[in-house]
Amino acid sequence: MQRISPALTWLDSPFGKALLARISQLPGERVLVAVAGAPGSGKSTLAAALAHRLPASALVPMDGFHLDDRLLTARGLLPRKGAVETFDAEGFATLIDRLASAEHDVIYPIFDRDREIAIAGAGVVEPQHRIVIVEGNYLLLDARPWNQIHYDLTIRLDVPKDELTRRLTGRWQKLGKADEAVQAHLQNDLANAQVVIEGIDRLQDNT
Repeated sequence: MQRISPALTWLDSPFGKALLARISQLPGERVLVAVAGAPGSGKSTLAAALAHRLPASALVPMDGFHLDDRLLTARGLLPRKGAVETFDAEGFATLIDRLASAEHDVIYPIFDRDREIAIAGAGVVEPQHRIVIVEGNYLLLDARPWNQIHYDLTIRLDVPKDELTRRLTGRWQKLGKADEAVQAHLQNDLANAQVVIEGIDRLQDNT
């Protein structure tokens, strides 16, 4: 039996249909849509559902810009993997700038979760992809270079902390992590969630 994503079902609701219509009606040869939220907010699921439903669309996750574990270890950041400082933010900003043009193929890295490494040259956005769905935790932060990146539409997912905790605990348990490891991952995830929430709130206050 094929499992249907809840996000795909939600897109059939009045709100979901309105969102699909709004994205489809955005003008331009290339449209960039940001889907942002804390870890466990459902941003990856929603972004994948949008890309599945929208014709001529491509999905670009931010996670391909994770710094390698060797570099994180050298910098003392391995326990904080997933924090904003453990990404190549400038490289990601350059990618989004290139994606604004639909003239050529744009190659980007993809993060392999099984091996915990980013694979260079693993993804491509082609000229026929008019809509590019970009998803990640930190897309809407009020800090450089994140707040210098232009999107045609931004979507922010807000989920209560208790629900984030439940989802994230379940995520790590399903991966077979021991209780101690689950708690360590959870502490890191919730710290990153707070950065996302506070960083986006500052941006909202400034607009």
